Amino acid sequence: MIFETYMNKAYLLTGGNLGNREENLLAAIGHINQHCGLITNSSSLYETAAWGNTDQPAFLNQALEIETELIAKQLMRRILKVEKLMGRIRKEKNGPRLIDIDILLYADEIHNYKLLNLPHPEMQNRRFALLPLAEIAPNIIHPVLQKTITELLKVCKDELEVKKYS
Repeated sequence: MIFETYMNKAYLLTGGNLGNREENLLAAIGHINQHCGLITNSSSLYETAAWGNTDQPAFLNQALEIETELIAKQLMRRILKVEKLMGRIRKEKNGPRLIDIDILLYADEIHNYKLLNLPHPEMQNRRFALLPLAEIAPNIIHPVLQKTITELLKVCKDELEVKKYS
């Protein structure tokens, strides 16, 4: 009997504002490839002032497209493992961090688990998530709002400046 593995496509947002931000995002890519699935596309790096708790250094963010055999809950557990492996310590909500990895979209699935809400419940309100995602997946449709990422970006009310990082 032959079993076919089914690959799911997910979109992640990595970010961080402590330590060497570029090195941390690069390390996250390695860990995600090793523990979560194959990264098939990545956005440029974007720099944004801190959102929410604004008294902290600016963040670097990057959107990643991955193909994974994991179901959404398994992927979330692996992502939390990667964050821990990289030294993430959760002290305060929206506080400074070495690494943050969010699942923005997982296939076209909608979930409301304690550990995971999909699609990410705030992505449409955050320019720092939409801009890198629009670079690699402009025509993906948000499964709840039924708008493309480009359409969501056009109507996003977040006014924080998000600029490409060189």
